[in-house]
Amino acid sequence: MSKLCNNNPAIILKRLLDMGEDEIVLHLGEGELEDEIIDEPMEPIPMQNEADRIQKNTSDSKPNTNDSVLLQIPSTIEELEEEILADGGCRKCDLSEGRNKIVIGVGDPKARIVFIGEGPGAEEDKTGIPFVGRAGQLLDKIFEAMGLSREKGIYICNIVKCRPPGNRDPLPEESSACMPYLLNQLEIIKPAVICCLGRVAAQNLLNTDATLGNMRGKTHYFQGIPVIVTYHPAYLLRNAAGKKPTWEDMKTLLGIAGLPVPKP
Repeated sequence: MSKLCNNNPAIILKRLLDMGEDEIVLHLGEGELEDEIIDEPMEPIPMQNEADRIQKNTSDSKPNTNDSVLLQIPSTIEELEEEILADGGCRKCDLSEGRNKIVIGVGDPKARIVFIGEGPGAEEDKTGIPFVGRAGQLLDKIFEAMGLSREKGIYICNIVKCRPPGNRDPLPEESSACMPYLLNQLEIIKPAVICCLGRVAAQNLLNTDATLGNMRGKTHYFQGIPVIVTYHPAYLLRNAAGKKPTWEDMKTLLGIAGLPVPKP
């Protein structure tokens, strides 16, 4: 056992390694109290063995390719579309097995308002464009009444990008698989406000099991963005009474977005 008369830890450790020592006792300088543990037996510190182990593990290990790859987050809607459609299209969930086309989204990449539905239907699966059936045609009329269009001020997308079989509600794992794409769309567009079309879209975005009735008429928030919940246009085709409250929701959207509300 060696006594090193120096209280500099760096020098002590260096000398210890140079001398091949297994133990160390510190002799404190004059005028300092000596620590009681110095006189007690100390467990050997296998410094050299540990150094050999670290060196061996370092030389034997293979580089982690995941750590060395810098993920490139799309900065435009076009780049995001290319990512989703690459190599035959996204395969993150089972919806990819039965789809015809991936329905990513459509509209103004600088939109003030983003409308979010639950998922593509049969017509959307054929065309790759969201809301092109009868419900979509009604939605376009609502946009026109707002003084907007798919080309100006509006962007439309869905919680999931592939059609669920039989137009059923998306499963939790399906929604989770698609959520990063939706988040990327919102990050790129940076809308002033979001409108959820129907219960399913709102429940998935806001992570709630609240009813549509409880969510309507209130301003919610998703990552700091105001969210308004309204009826799905397919519901309005069956229930004309829902059109008036839907128009009230649209006026609320326009107000939050800082856009003029057209006079009737």
